[in-house]
Amino acid sequence: MSKRFTLGIVGARGHTGAELIRLVADHPDIGLAFVSSRELAGQRVAEYSDAYAGPLRYENLDPAAVAAKGADAVILALPNGKAADYVAALDAAAPQTLVVDLSADYRFDPAWYYGMPELTRDRYTGQRRISNPGCYATAMQLAIAPLLDQLAGPPQCFGVSGYSGAGTTPSDKNNPELLRDNLMPYALTNHVHEREVSLHLGVPVEFMPHVAAHFRGITMTVNLWLRQPSTREAVMQRYRQRYAGEPLVEVVDEAPWVSRIAGRHGVQVGGFTMGPDNKRVVVVATLDNLLKGAATQALQNLNRALGLDELTAIPH
Repeated sequence: MSKRFTLGIVGARGHTGAELIRLVADHPDIGLAFVSSRELAGQRVAEYSDAYAGPLRYENLDPAAVAAKGADAVILALPNGKAADYVAALDAAAPQTLVVDLSADYRFDPAWYYGMPELTRDRYTGQRRISNPGCYATAMQLAIAPLLDQLAGPPQCFGVSGYSGAGTTPSDKNNPELLRDNLMPYALTNHVHEREVSLHLGVPVEFMPHVAAHFRGITMTVNLWLRQPSTREAVMQRYRQRYAGEPLVEVVDEAPWVSRIAGRHGVQVGGFTMGPDNKRVVVVATLDNLLKGAATQALQNLNRALGLDELTAIPH
């Protein structure tokens, strides 16, 4: 009989926390041990998730209380800058607990495994501390990686996200009234995802993020200059070969639409438009920022680290 693993989620009130609960509710080998949310403490999880039917209630757990739970795994779905106290408590009291952090706090820490399975799967060697890539960063890296060894200069990435990417704390970037009929640029240089992608791909990347009026989904348009002229067919073949056998990455002919990726667990990469000299190519990637950009990727990493099939409980 296979072991059933226990999982705790910290920061469960947010959009990503809700998607994690939905995914784990259907998981045959992982069960929710606790969900921590200061705002929802005492309320039944089932009242906020149509996928979960158990008796579990939200709790307001400090770092020591999370570590004391002794769960097999903990997912930290907290804003940037909030993970360190929980990690310290788990390191001290429950070092055997698997930790997947969804914030940017450990994406630059070489002691943590950076978990983008399609690109870093062979670097996983049993680490118990896993940093989940950012949503924009996932789209950028999957759009760039097949041409990485052909680049003549920094990729330029124009990203547009739905406003769920700005979280649940009220701000201009998740205010539907301000976003109506609008496209809001922000952090146009040195964005944390620009630094993240530059580090993990090993090349400088230029990224210009924007937020739009739709709720979920990212469109990433990437301009790539090549050292040698190529053809559209040769470029597409590189992407097909690189992602052959990757069920969550679909290479498509035309530029993908964000409306067609919302609610889906994978990535579409397409467009592949060549410049007049055939040394410039523009590639478009779309993904759901709450799923492949966060919760789905976290579950891929969790499954792999627990010795399960990577895609268990992920529709594909």
